Amino acid sequence: MPNIGALILAAGKGTRMRSRLPKALQPLGGRPMVESLISRAREAGCSKIFVVAGHGFEEVKNALPKDVTLVHQTEQLGSGHAVSVAEKALSSFSGSLLVLYCDTPLLKTSTLKELIQDHQSGQTDATLLSAEFTNPFGYGRVVFKRGSFVEKIVEENDATDAEKKISLINVGCYVFHKKKLFDSLKRVKRNPKKKEYYLTDAIEILAQEGSVTAVQAMDPQEVQGVNNRIELAKAEEVLRNRVLEGWMESGVGIRDPKTTFIDSNVQLGQDTVILPHTVIEEGSVIGERCVIGPFARIRGASRIEDKAVIGNFVEIVRSHVGRQTQIKHLSYIGDAEIGENVNIGAGTITANFDGKDKHKTVIGNKAQIGSGTIFVAPVTVGQGAKTGAGAVVTKGTKIPDGGIYVGVPAKSLDQDIKNNKPRTKKK
Repeated sequence: MPNIGALILAAGKGTRMRSRLPKALQPLGGRPMVESLISRAREAGCSKIFVVAGHGFEEVKNALPKDVTLVHQTEQLGSGHAVSVAEKALSSFSGSLLVLYCDTPLLKTSTLKELIQDHQSGQTDATLLSAEFTNPFGYGRVVFKRGSFVEKIVEENDATDAEKKISLINVGCYVFHKKKLFDSLKRVKRNPKKKEYYLTDAIEILAQEGSVTAVQAMDPQEVQGVNNRIELAKAEEVLRNRVLEGWMESGVGIRDPKTTFIDSNVQLGQDTVILPHTVIEEGSVIGERCVIGPFARIRGASRIEDKAVIGNFVEIVRSHVGRQTQIKHLSYIGDAEIGENVNIGAGTITANFDGKDKHKTVIGNKAQIGSGTIFVAPVTVGQGAKTGAGAVVTKGTKIPDGGIYVGVPAKSLDQDIKNNKPRTKKK
């Protein structure tokens, strides 16, 4: 594929979100909305990503991957102006340019690939994405001239009565010949009604002097805009179903998709089964033939190895759980490294936070952890070691391989047996 870059317009404040968070950073599928588009653009073959940001510039800058080039739009004067301010940043880039709006985060990779392919095979000056809406109110309409070539895009406020009857709308996703795009933008004038520079006016200029074509998106869900929290929730549902269907097609069993929530950056192994009311978030990775849930939550980029069982009302955060380890009931596992073939009894807690810092619990292979054990981290449990029910293993304890610790605070039962000392309660 010839060289292509992506320019994502993400400078909007998102007033209708009623949020202090910039619109670009509103969460969708477990990551910022703009990041969803960055991922799709990469998957579509874009070698370089540029993002135009305005409101909350520093926040957006800190949230983006380091290899994304950020452009600051200090004044918000419309979509045409947003693209224009990126010209300097794009000066050393040669190739076609995919232009996306941050508030259409559900676009599919396959759709972007089709748009790019149509542009490059037809060698047009611009190719835009369109969609058929039964109620196109509020959207710009795509007006055609001879054959399949686009004449212009007319915005709702500027459309005639006849143009408002057109049902084919402009999605706000384009592929441009880079040089011709910036040449045309220099001739775009401010819209007299909104006092902004429209990117769509550049389409009309290019259509008059060259050729502009349109590709129609067949799935209306992927082109829906996200401008308020109601639309964000609807987009979340669409993305969630898309993610779940993708995993089921890949061989993951999901017992009840209606009550299962999996972030878009999670990885799942074949033949793993996800039971109802389970939440898997934040880039967590789960191996093959695991059983997760019901009512389980896995987050913090945790890693669960093959054949592990994470049962009901168990939360795993920032932890690594080894192969064939079982944590079946009512447990909190935070900042832990747990080996293979470990059995974690019901009600086990790794008390990882001391009020200031978080500390790690390390449990070796084949350890047996009694019900209700509390580990006051940092704690190390050796291979094949055991704790008794209700044991409180205090900060800094290192249970040796094969050791048995019981009580509050937990002490070595082996040592008492070796010294012939009965464990009796103090009066």
